[in-house]
Amino acid sequence: MTVYFIGAGPGAADLITVRGARTLARCRVCLYAGSLVPRELLDACPPDARLVDTARLDLDRITAELVAAHEAGHDVARLHSGDPSVFSAVAEQMRRLDAAGVPYDVVPGVPAFAAAAAALKRELTVPTVGQTVILTRIAQQATPMPDGEDLATLGRSGALLVLHLAARYVDRVVAELLPHYGPDCPAAVVAMASRPDELVLRGTLDDIAAQVKAAGIVRTAVIMVGRTLGAEQFRDSHLYSPDRERPHEPCDAPSGGADTAR
Repeated sequence: MTVYFIGAGPGAADLITVRGARTLARCRVCLYAGSLVPRELLDACPPDARLVDTARLDLDRITAELVAAHEAGHDVARLHSGDPSVFSAVAEQMRRLDAAGVPYDVVPGVPAFAAAAAALKRELTVPTVGQTVILTRIAQQATPMPDGEDLATLGRSGALLVLHLAARYVDRVVAELLPHYGPDCPAAVVAMASRPDELVLRGTLDDIAAQVKAAGIVRTAVIMVGRTLGAEQFRDSHLYSPDRERPHEPCDAPSGGADTAR
């Protein structure tokens, strides 16, 4: 049988993908991150499914649950918040399953930064202003950052920075980015993106830390810093430009359509 790593999305139960929901509905075992995954999603599981909250389990115990379900002949849904490709601790679980000979698949989900951008009603890549987005975090006691991935180094790029797991350290984030972005650089924090208690803060590097502390935000938040957050005067993209050369309709195209070339 198969273990399915499913991205549950950023928080709203209806932001799981159709594929994710369908996979969840046929798995007899579901391991889920109870502190992050909305309980409503578990309603999609089969009525007799074994539900395991992994919030208090270590990697060995999680692996044991996955292997045991596989040996019992059950498909397993391993439900992670956001998208499994970013800050999900999926890689270490995959490594364990490879060693145990257990097959697995991945179902992508809506990442938190995408939900945060939607809440801000912003495109993160804007022509002539910014075309690069860096997803990162900051070093903490448990997991250090690799050499060359500190904020001071990344900040020199001037790209839009999206920081996960950093709201508790917002003063440090601001201090390390100020020399590269300046106090007037747009900044935003979105906590609980897509959830009923979603909170959106907009400001600059000069005032965003004070806003975060006043709001009491310490977790489940995304920090964004970059000029594209405040871009208003920018060139239209080439994608829909009237100067862009476009192919003509094929000769056998049906006639009478509104877009028929003439």
